Amino acid sequence: MSSHQAIVPSDTGPQPTSVHVHPVFRDGQPVSLKRLRPDEAYLVQDFDQAEALIAQGVNSARVAIRDRASANDHDSGYSQVAGELQLVPASPFTFGESIVVVLPTYNERANLEAMVTAIGQYLVTDIVIVDDNSPDGTGELADQLSTRYPHVHVLHRPKKEGLGPAYLAGFQWALQRPYDRIIEMDCDFSHAPWDLPRLVHRSHTADLVIGSRYVPGGGTENWNARRRLVSRCGNSYVSLFLGSIIKDWTGGFRCYRRGLLEKMALSTVQTKGYIFQVELAWRAVQLGATVNELPIRFSDRVLGQSKLGWPSIIEGLMEVPKMYLRRSTGR
Repeated sequence: MSSHQAIVPSDTGPQPTSVHVHPVFRDGQPVSLKRLRPDEAYLVQDFDQAEALIAQGVNSARVAIRDRASANDHDSGYSQVAGELQLVPASPFTFGESIVVVLPTYNERANLEAMVTAIGQYLVTDIVIVDDNSPDGTGELADQLSTRYPHVHVLHRPKKEGLGPAYLAGFQWALQRPYDRIIEMDCDFSHAPWDLPRLVHRSHTADLVIGSRYVPGGGTENWNARRRLVSRCGNSYVSLFLGSIIKDWTGGFRCYRRGLLEKMALSTVQTKGYIFQVELAWRAVQLGATVNELPIRFSDRVLGQSKLGWPSIIEGLMEVPKMYLRRSTGR
């Protein structure tokens, strides 16, 4: 598993261009950070240096990690497509673990193929697309992609039941196979594919890694005031009951170790909307798991409409106190 070849963008599309890189350390000493031009990026030695930069506010899309093939002070092994912010590695990152990305979809036809391609540019991983019988033909496109790419799998569900049941179906599918790491992410590019290797790397020292908007270096982009208010208030409400051990309780860009999901009794999870993320994070805390948050920049979806609505908000208001009470009464 997780041994696919990178999906190469079409030759007819925009072609990669070179990137001028700036080493973060010279002769063992840190250099001063500068404002980067569109064709510039920072070059770091490893993931730890990358995380130190990102925590200072540097965009992860502009950080090249030296331990790519044949990188040096002038050739990072990365390129970029003209007009795009993110760097593209010469080859996707590969790790010793067998990995699968669970990608739930409902009316994501406009995003799906681009997302599958982007994931393959950054990480050697399998992908399972969990489609809830999308009326726009997402499921049919998923089947076509699975025929073209052996590492892409499709799980069809008969109807839309909510984010939680879709992820649970994907997790249970993954646990029936020998994957070591199970990643969840949205299909709308609100979660950056280039951050996938960061999550996997950090999972070497954590049972659950959460891409967080609310730790130093994290944030949101292209959100209106209402969206920011709902998210901030939601996390504050959860922290009021469950504590602040996790800053971004509702974040949905995560990497789980297999063993943690196996302990969670997933068949007993009842939440269906975005509060599902809180319930699984809370279960991880209750199990004594090591939970780590990495800063990410969460962007509003590129195409389509947000699926956050009043039913999800009301479910959260009702379910979080129940989680606290179950903990308090030992049930």
